[in-house]
Amino acid sequence: MDVRNRIGWNLRRLRAERGLTQEIFATDSGIDRGYISGVERGVRNPSATVLAKIADALDADVAELFDLAKAKAFSTRRRS
Repeated sequence: MDVRNRIGWNLRRLRAERGLTQEIFATDSGIDRGYISGVERGVRNPSATVLAKIADALDADVAELFDLAKAKAFSTRRRS
């Protein structure tokens, strides 16, 4: 799994676990909703600073955005 897709799936997973829509999350994080959508789809390549803002808004560690096993498990559940 490409690292951008891994980050995207983990962002989507963490956001879903917290019951946040993209719009609410974008407002909370101060990042444009369209950009968040691009990160979740794996078409954006967020900087370390943006990853830190995302993690902070999710009250998570940046490392959680790179967790391959959780990304694969979530993507498999969502596609089923």
